[in-house]
Amino acid sequence: MLTRRLLRVKAFKVLFSNMAQESPSIDNMKKELRYSCEKTRELYWFLLSICKPLVNVARERIEAGKRKYKATPEEANPNYRFVNNSFVELLSRDEEMDKFSKKRGLVWSDYDYTVKRIFRSISASDYYKEYMASTECSFERDCNLFIDIFSNEFEDNEELAGILEERSIYWLDDITFVLDEIIRNIGVMRSTRRNISPVQKEEDIQYALQLLEESFLRYQEYSALIGENIVNWDVDRLVSTDKTIIIMGITEAVVFETIPVKVTINEYVEISKYFGTPNSRIFVNGILDSIILKKLNEGEIVKKGRGLQEGSEQKK
Repeated sequence: MLTRRLLRVKAFKVLFSNMAQESPSIDNMKKELRYSCEKTRELYWFLLSICKPLVNVARERIEAGKRKYKATPEEANPNYRFVNNSFVELLSRDEEMDKFSKKRGLVWSDYDYTVKRIFRSISASDYYKEYMASTECSFERDCNLFIDIFSNEFEDNEELAGILEERSIYWLDDITFVLDEIIRNIGVMRSTRRNISPVQKEEDIQYALQLLEESFLRYQEYSALIGENIVNWDVDRLVSTDKTIIIMGITEAVVFETIPVKVTINEYVEISKYFGTPNSRIFVNGILDSIILKKLNEGEIVKKGRGLQEGSEQKK
């Protein structure tokens, strides 16, 4: 479920926060990393489980309209298309999702007002009005509606952000990735008609744990190495996020023989854009490239497979 980039980010956050402590424990850090990964899985189910409450709000509105003494023609003859959405019906039959959500308390019953606000936003949108007016009735079309909903209604929703921050310190950082994952999986479900359970490969978790541990063990050594490779600048004056990112980049290049050097450098430069200063990207790229190139020439970095040293080799 989690991409390698998000795993790198999670490992970076754990390492960065713990190295500021007086006596960091690698065992505690690894537990924290595993916990962070599991919270991302919970966020996936929590966000996906809002589909049924949204339909329930629409159904309540229809029933309230029909009970009016002087109902409008639209209220007397309501459009049931959304409340009968076949994608939501599929989710409602998923026992695994229901069991997991209830066990972890991933329910929306405490957030009725937020669900209603989100539905109001959905019902006012052009994509919803087009869906309700369309004569096409298909599972694919029902899935496409919820792709639109997850693409437009959640990422910049301040009210939702408050709920996520209240429930978990990890969720706000993960929402963009999780929404992308949900949208991608709904796209797959259009043809498979099966809900996709977000399962994380253990080999990817092990990669993140090893990256974290090796970066921790090499932290002081590589911190000194960075100092040797910067001119007229004290390593203690470095932006601490930049230093941690560079240390992890060097570690990955040295330890993981099957990850291309070019990929490693690009990944940590990208991470520096979000967690460093405006100049971090240039600084991280320059220092990483210089140190990794030296280690390649000295034989300390050995890559398996053709083309894995592409980029740095061309500079020799």
